[in-house]
Amino acid sequence: MSALVPLTAYYLRATFKSRFAVVFGAVQPLFFLLLFGPLFARSGVGSWDTLVPGLLVQLALMSSGLVGFGIVFDQRFGVLERLRVTPAGRTSLLLGRVLKDSVVLLVQAAAIVALGYAFGLRAPLPGVLLGLLLMVFLSVGMASVSYAAALTIRQELFAPLMSTLVIPLMLLSGALLPMSLAPAWLDAVSRFTPFRYAVEALRALFAGSYASSEVLWGVLVSAVFVVAGVVIGTRLFQRENA
Repeated sequence: MSALVPLTAYYLRATFKSRFAVVFGAVQPLFFLLLFGPLFARSGVGSWDTLVPGLLVQLALMSSGLVGFGIVFDQRFGVLERLRVTPAGRTSLLLGRVLKDSVVLLVQAAAIVALGYAFGLRAPLPGVLLGLLLMVFLSVGMASVSYAAALTIRQELFAPLMSTLVIPLMLLSGALLPMSLAPAWLDAVSRFTPFRYAVEALRALFAGSYASSEVLWGVLVSAVFVVAGVVIGTRLFQRENA
C-alpha cells in the first residue's frame, strides 16, 4: 500500500492535464440544474434544496459508474500492462484510481453546489460539507465495482451494461423527483437500492437535519455498499491481474 499515494498523484496529474474531461463528466447534472431546475423549483414539488442533493447523487452514479472506461482504454493501449510490472501492488493500482476519481468528483460536485447557490440553494454550509463527504464515500464503492466490471467483461459490453445498470439506479434513487410521488410498487422497489437512502440523507443534511433517521439510514446503507463494493472490486481486480 506504500505506492497508493504516488499512484493517486500520478492518476490525478494525468486526469487534470485534460480539464475538458473533468468538466465533461459533470455536464449532465449541470444541464439538469440549468434546464430542469427552474421548472422543478416552480412546480411546487420541491425546492433547490431538494434538487441539488439529487443531482449530486446523479453525478456520483454517472461518473463513478462509468470510470471503468479508463481501464478499458489502458488495456487497449498497453498502459495497464506497463503498470503491472511495477512494484506497486494490485490493490494499490485499483485504490489509486478510486481515490483519484473521488477527488475529481469532489471538484465537480463543488461546482454544482456553487451554481446551485447562485440559483437559490439555501442549505447550511455544515450540511453541504457533510453531504459532499457522504457522496464521495458512496462513490468509492461504485467506482470499485465499475473498474472490476471493466476487467471481467468483454470490452465492447462494458458501456451498454453499465449504462443499463446506472440509469435505472439513478431514476429509482429519487434523484430527480422524490419517490414519495411514485406509485406504491415503484416506491417499494426503490427501497432495495442504496442510492435511495443516499438521496434522502443528502436532502436531510442540506435541510440541516443532522441527526435524523434519514441521515442514519443513509450512512449505514452507504457504508455497507462501500465495503461490499471495495471487497468485491479488490478481489476481482487481483484475480484478473494475477
